[in-house]
Amino acid sequence: MEREQLEQLLGGGDETSLAALSALRAGASHIVWDGTTPSKSLATVYGRRLRHTLRRDIETSGLARAVQRLDLHDRPVRLGQIRAADGSWVFMLFLDEDGNTLVACTGVRQSQPAPQQPDTC
Repeated sequence: MEREQLEQLLGGGDETSLAALSALRAGASHIVWDGTTPSKSLATVYGRRLRHTLRRDIETSGLARAVQRLDLHDRPVRLGQIRAADGSWVFMLFLDEDGNTLVACTGVRQSQPAPQQPDTC
């Protein structure tokens, strides 16, 4: 999917979609995969991720809303991903089967790698 088309899909969305749009415009990488997945299956998977992130105090954006929207959506969805240029956030996109409508968007802050310790021998 072309960057411009993805920007249009994200433009009229909620706070998470706008954050994904901002990351995309700032040089984030993106991909939309071929094929579809049942939305109910993804609602189950992302519901587990929601519980995991809450237990671990991992910062997310729009995850509860995405789970709810996937659960209510009765058709398969296409998956996409936007990875911020600085690696700080990864956004998952859930598009309708044709890729013409954004069903849901969620983001998760990525943990920063620990600084390397100098070797002591």
